[in-house]
Amino acid sequence: MERAVGFLVLPLVFFASQINCQEAILHISNESTNKEYCIVHNQSWTPLSQTLDDALQYPLVNMTFTVLCNTSGVVPGVVKGKALVVMRGDCDFSQKALVAQSLGATTLLIASKTLLITPSANDSEYAKISIPLALMRYRDFIEAQQVFSGRMQVKLYAPPHPKIDASIIVMLLIAIVTVALGGFWSGTCERDRMNGDGGGGESKADPKELFLYSPLKVVIFVAMMCGMLVLMYFFYNIMVHFIIAIFCLASASALFSCVDAVMEILSCPSGSFSIKNYNFSVRSLILAAVCISIAVVWGVYRNEDRWIWILQDFLGVAFCLNFMKTISLSNFKICVILLSLLLVYDVFFVFITPFFTKNGVSIMVQVALGPDASGEKTHGNMVEVPAEPQAPSEKLPVVMRVPRFSAWAQNLCGMQFSILGYGDIIIPGLLVAYCSRFDVWINSSRKIYFVSCCIAYLLGMIVTFAVMLLSGMGQPALLYLVPFTLTASAVVAACRGEMRQFWAGTTYMREELMAP
Repeated sequence: MERAVGFLVLPLVFFASQINCQEAILHISNESTNKEYCIVHNQSWTPLSQTLDDALQYPLVNMTFTVLCNTSGVVPGVVKGKALVVMRGDCDFSQKALVAQSLGATTLLIASKTLLITPSANDSEYAKISIPLALMRYRDFIEAQQVFSGRMQVKLYAPPHPKIDASIIVMLLIAIVTVALGGFWSGTCERDRMNGDGGGGESKADPKELFLYSPLKVVIFVAMMCGMLVLMYFFYNIMVHFIIAIFCLASASALFSCVDAVMEILSCPSGSFSIKNYNFSVRSLILAAVCISIAVVWGVYRNEDRWIWILQDFLGVAFCLNFMKTISLSNFKICVILLSLLLVYDVFFVFITPFFTKNGVSIMVQVALGPDASGEKTHGNMVEVPAEPQAPSEKLPVVMRVPRFSAWAQNLCGMQFSILGYGDIIIPGLLVAYCSRFDVWINSSRKIYFVSCCIAYLLGMIVTFAVMLLSGMGQPALLYLVPFTLTASAVVAACRGEMRQFWAGTTYMREELMAP
């Protein structure tokens, strides 16, 4: 079951991306309280201050009874020196701004019941406007009226959005720790099997593990991944629920395996009882109930972006660890074939497929984000933010997600995440696990292969993030991880004069294949 689940989930490899946004913050306050709301502005108009302290404060005047396409019905003395909020519609943004400016207003807020977009105008119009202009959600203004029953003071500011966010560091730590733990676990299990077999240097394969030892099987495996990804692209709305259900089962099982292994190391008592000649472990029953409950909680609250990412990452780490321990590559030749094919797979579905899709978005991105993903959408520097709450769009649980901590304005408009696909952890992790097992086979006390492959993975991840930040676009991580890890492993084997043994891998696997 776990093997089938792994084959279904693994094809969905994703990468982290950075968004260039023009969201800003509306700070509303009175004598006793304050609150902040999302607004969308355009730097081509009058720029906003970058900090709350530097922003100018103005009284807010409610003029949502008008669209302010002309001065009729507006008393200049009421709005002079104040910020206005008017309704969207009937005329363009520049005309509203010119009217507000002529009345002596200092700031113009446009309340919208429809999609918020970056307010734009002809280039010649920008120079005529000297007051800040921004769009806000109409429902936010209604809420503000309820919160601030009396007079409201407003400030508009746009915090800078640094390219290097702390979420990248957290993502890097999650990836390298998961890969290192998975490789170490695989090597420990191999040592236990060899010790259990009398320490003769060879061991019997664990029946719970799946060994990839045939190039043909590797090719079939990758072909299945391609087919699964294409099916997800064309039948996303149907298959996404199937993948979510599979993930709940797989993550609960993986979490059980991981925690049970830790409890074994800690020598936690299991306790047992019998019912009609069937033996039950109290520890296993309690642990299974807890793991299933955690997976169910994730399944129920999976669209709660504010906090569910913690649980998804927790289950994701367990899934990746269990996958690396369960799926074993029997030799370096299989590692080279598998990782090379998946490198081509990743690059093709990220860089090549946009030339064939209708909307110009790669199949990999479309599947990972979902075709109907709610929240913020961007087109270059143009931003779109829903004005009303959207029905949650189902997303595939195949990525690590960490909120962008410095994107405060963007998070007010809709949670922004740095994301990394499970495949970018699992695929190189299988090579790291093989290196860890090889260290056991050659009785390497320094774990030279395992350590060098982990370092190569860390360097590959750093290069991936660096290229992403420099280019401003998401990158297929395997494009950098595969060359780094394969090259490092091969160089170590060549320098130690063990390439032939490293390439051939284990002998017990071949012996078992030849056994009747």
